[in-house]
Amino acid sequence: MSPGTRGPHGEVFWLGTDGLGRDALSRLIYGARASLAVAGLAVACSGALGLFLGLTAGYYRGWVGAVVMRVVDLVLSIPFLLIAIAVVAALGPGLEHTVLVLGLTRWPRYARVAFAQTLAGRSREFVEAARALGGTDVRVMLRHVLPEVLPSIVVVGTLEIGLMIVYEAALSFLGLGVQPPTPSWGNMLADGRAYLATGWWLATFPGLAIMVTVLGANLLGDAVRDRLDPRVR
Repeated sequence: MSPGTRGPHGEVFWLGTDGLGRDALSRLIYGARASLAVAGLAVACSGALGLFLGLTAGYYRGWVGAVVMRVVDLVLSIPFLLIAIAVVAALGPGLEHTVLVLGLTRWPRYARVAFAQTLAGRSREFVEAARALGGTDVRVMLRHVLPEVLPSIVVVGTLEIGLMIVYEAALSFLGLGVQPPTPSWGNMLADGRAYLATGWWLATFPGLAIMVTVLGANLLGDAVRDRLDPRVR
């Protein structure tokens, strides 16, 4: 049914129905849960891992920093899709494995930012004073260095949300992400390919949902950056 069509009991299908007669609006709303959940969890996981490794590497420097940054370079050199295929081949597709793929591929960006901010923060006078007064490394990192690093990580995380939505949609579109019958915007796009000539709305509305959500996430990221990043004040 095309958008705006009434059903046999008077109900209105505002965005039409798919090839199996399912309400496209309901699936679009429900699919937002999967897409946004994957994006949020992926940002949280990759951000936490990257923050921990970058903070540790920047604080201890030396061989610890060298090893972590070489691992960062190694991960960045591996194509994203190759890692996705390897994880899906080993564990199978699914929502939780999509989060794992995105977490494994996006943490280096956070690690690099945390590493640079920690290098700058550890040389500040109040950090040196805390170490001179006998503060342990963990206490100094958590009480004095982490607050200097965290705003930059938050900025990166908000800017990454939109990218995670696009990556989730791409993986689900290729059959490597969220699997039917659970709807996500990516697999709804994939399902709509077969109906482009007769059911244009099946691919158009999920595409618009991705575009509007990513735009909103990017605007949010810009606002957070303007608020927290001292370099743009």
